[in-house]
Amino acid sequence: MTEQGLRARKKQQTRENISHQATLLFLERGFDKVTIADVAAAADVAKMTVTNYFPRKEDLALDLGEVFVDQLARTVREREAGQSALAALRRAYRTAAAERDPVVGFSGPEFARMIAESPALLARLREFHEEREAALARALAAETAAAQDDIAPRVAAAQLGGVHRVLFEETMRRTLAGESNDQIAAALTGYIQVAFDALEPSLGDYAVRAE
Repeated sequence: MTEQGLRARKKQQTRENISHQATLLFLERGFDKVTIADVAAAADVAKMTVTNYFPRKEDLALDLGEVFVDQLARTVREREAGQSALAALRRAYRTAAAERDPVVGFSGPEFARMIAESPALLARLREFHEEREAALARALAAETAAAQDDIAPRVAAAQLGGVHRVLFEETMRRTLAGESNDQIAAALTGYIQVAFDALEPSLGDYAVRAE
C-alpha cells in the first residue's frame, strides 16, 4: 500500500473510532448529556480532531448522514436503461428493507430512542431529509436536462422524498414500539407498494433512462 493509501486508511480508522466511541457514550448517557470533550477523551484524541472529522456534534451520532443525503440521487444516477426514477427508487427501497439497512431506519431500539429523546438530533434528521430531497431534485434536473426555471424536478423530488420520509418515520415508530426488524420489514412490504403505487400515475413515465 502506498504512503498516501496508508494515510487515508489511518484517517478512516480514526474517524470510525471517534464515531464508535461517541455512539457508545450517547447510548449510555443520552446525546444531550455528552460533550465533545467526553468523546475526545473516550477516543483518545484532541477535541480539535473530533471537530475536524465531525464539525457538528449531531453528526457524531448520525454518522451515515452523507450516505443518507446522497442515497436517492445516487439511485437515480445509477438506474438501469429503460427504468424510471420511480421504478429505481422502489426497487432500491425493497432491497434496503430486505437487508434491514440502517440508512432507511433499521437502527435498533436503543439508537431510535436516543434520536427520539433529543430535539437536536430530531432537528438534524429533518435537515437531512430536506438536503436529500434537494440532492434528488438536482439529480432529476440533470438526468432530464431540465431548464433552470423548470420546477418539475423539484415537484418530483418533493413527492419521492415525501414517500421516503413517511416510510422512514414508520420504521422508526415501529422500532420505538418494540417491533423487531423482521416484523417491521414484513409490514414495510405492503407499505412500500402502497406508497410507490400512489406516485405511479404522475411519475411512472418520468425520468426514464434511454435504452
